[in-house]
Amino acid sequence: MRFYDTLSGSVKEFKPMHKNRINIFVCGPTVYDDFHLGHARTYIFFDTIVKFMRSIGYSVFYLQNITDIDDKIIKRAHDEDRSPEEIANRYFNEYLRIMSELGIDSVNYYARATLYIDEIISQIKRMIEKGYAYETSDGVYFCVRKFRDYGELSKQNLDNIIENARGILNEDKRNPEDFVLWKKMKPGEPYWESPWGKGRPGWHIEDTAITETYFGDEYDIHGGGSDLIFPHHEAEIAQMRSISNKRYLAHYWIHTGMINVNREKMSKSLKNYITIKDVLKEYKPNELRFAVLNANFNTSIEFSMDSLNESREALSRIINTYRKLKKIDSESGDYMVDSDYIIKRYMDIMSDNFDTRSLIRELMDFVTDINKNMDHINKDTAGNIIRIFDYINSFMNIIPEERSLNNNIIDSVLNIRSKLRSEKRYDLSDYIRMELEKSGIHIEDKNNKTQWWIE
Repeated sequence: MRFYDTLSGSVKEFKPMHKNRINIFVCGPTVYDDFHLGHARTYIFFDTIVKFMRSIGYSVFYLQNITDIDDKIIKRAHDEDRSPEEIANRYFNEYLRIMSELGIDSVNYYARATLYIDEIISQIKRMIEKGYAYETSDGVYFCVRKFRDYGELSKQNLDNIIENARGILNEDKRNPEDFVLWKKMKPGEPYWESPWGKGRPGWHIEDTAITETYFGDEYDIHGGGSDLIFPHHEAEIAQMRSISNKRYLAHYWIHTGMINVNREKMSKSLKNYITIKDVLKEYKPNELRFAVLNANFNTSIEFSMDSLNESREALSRIINTYRKLKKIDSESGDYMVDSDYIIKRYMDIMSDNFDTRSLIRELMDFVTDINKNMDHINKDTAGNIIRIFDYINSFMNIIPEERSLNNNIIDSVLNIRSKLRSEKRYDLSDYIRMELEKSGIHIEDKNNKTQWWIE
């Protein structure tokens, strides 16, 4: 398995720290507002690759943090006259609901930042002891100039970072580029006790406290959106490595590309901010998954309704083909498929930089060929092809489970429809077709026989 590593800036062969065990951490959301398409892209992708890694024999522990205390949460709580805890709980539960709706179920544990205050304080103490952090009148800060590798992940020179820093200096903060580890309490804010007085953690420190708790001071893979590379992930590296004195925090870094709307980066300020909730009013979760995966993970995606409609149409072809194959019961047919070879081929595609786009392209070509030869496929071959579809679906999760319906009732309805067609009462037969389609039951008339399947 090989993939693009942000730290090295190249595609690297993956070598886990432990033979068949992978520890992976992905930055979770700050739970204060509705979740957007950028979240969907990142978490669908990592759900897919974790499931793929498991499918090829790795034991993967997938850890994700939840930022449940932050300036934005505090502001939202103030605006709604609620407690920050109420806001965080509401949106954390909403996040879990949306992840479930999107079929994202590979995360082993969601770690809420406020449950790791002791671990956060421990890390800050060690940074102060080693001379990497210092206390001021309003908090504790990390001294960026002490960590010479700062900027390595984002490919920036430390001197340029220092020169271009635009931080607000108070009377105690040494340098504008220094970032906060602990924020001393302001009136009305939530707080925890610490050696530096009442306060709360900064954003960057929660992640390293959580990963050190579960993985130790270094681990295999760190992931997130590319907007987090600087300064968030740079800060994480500086924090943990200043304590551990080791070369790496994570040995590999994977970042997903941005989503553009009307050729501009999606953002609230540009008013092109699209929530997952709004998209799922018009499109099915598997259609959104398909659209996200039909692109290389580290490139930008141009989002539009046209792209989602194209995904809906392509996915419908895949699902309809799958359903038809499940209906085949013929013993005759000369169309042959080597399912082992094709599965190995698809496995190789995924193992080369998680190339879901190429996998989808090959799958669509395969679907076209299957439909051209549907009349020549026997039951055994259909089973082999279904095995291929099931393999892909084990990590892409784009083919929904078939709903349980009473087959006898549907067959009776179709018999009535066939009788109407034989009497040339096409208006009524078409009405039955349309009503069935409203319930997700699709039919196809071919060679005086009607097949049906559920979408």
